[in-house]
Amino acid sequence: MTLEFAPAPIVVVIAIGFVAGVVGGLCGIGGSIVMLPALGLTFGYVTATGEPDPTKTQHHLYMASAMVVNAVISLMATAQHRRADAVDWRAVRWLMPAMALLIIAGARFSDHFSGQAPKIALVVFLFAFCGWTVFTAVRHLPEPDAEKTRRWPWLYILLGGLVGALAGFLGIGGGIVLVPCLQLLARMPLRRAIASSAAVMGVTAVIGATTKLFGLGDHGLSWTLALGLGAFMGVGAIVGAPLGAKLTHALPTTPLRVAVSVVLAVAGAKLAGWV
Repeated sequence: MTLEFAPAPIVVVIAIGFVAGVVGGLCGIGGSIVMLPALGLTFGYVTATGEPDPTKTQHHLYMASAMVVNAVISLMATAQHRRADAVDWRAVRWLMPAMALLIIAGARFSDHFSGQAPKIALVVFLFAFCGWTVFTAVRHLPEPDAEKTRRWPWLYILLGGLVGALAGFLGIGGGIVLVPCLQLLARMPLRRAIASSAAVMGVTAVIGATTKLFGLGDHGLSWTLALGLGAFMGVGAIVGAPLGAKLTHALPTTPLRVAVSVVLAVAGAKLAGWV
């Protein structure tokens, strides 16, 4: 299956990576919730002959490309978070093993479905993310005390497994689930949850991307094309991710996240064919 990469689309792909980097660094997520809708809207879902593909097989290609960029975004954002001394490394050590293992299982499980299933699931999670962001902005949830963060290893292991499985199946970094869970269940302050989420994904996203790339052959898709697409987006993400991470520690993040949510809600509706 081929895609056309004329100069103008290449610029668009780089811009997608930049925006995903900013949003990923700002919100502690991989950026797939930006990249996947944007790629679907930019290139669509077609068969090798150029006809519309009702099974949306090409979504697997977009997932693999996005997961490659997730690793770039997470690593770049983590460097900024480390300079701000915001990462909870104890939590990262507990989260990492289960998340790394289950992201492999989730990615392989997704290969047993047409691209339509993870695409629909992505739309659901897009709206879940937007709803959570708006809810927390309206309710103004109190910021947990860092000294009262729960240090239960089993909690982080369970969270790592759940988030890893979802991340692998959906082709996302996992921060869309992990950040609110760290806030609500582990009682971790928002900025620390964002930084810790990015640090975990710096490793798990690499593992998930590798697994997904190797599975593309099952769908008749090219892993080299996915890497090429990821490379162009990665150029933009390298610039955007540190900027987004810096904004996390420099600006009031609630208005920014609400604005991001509005844009993503529109993208999700468009991807679902509602608008």
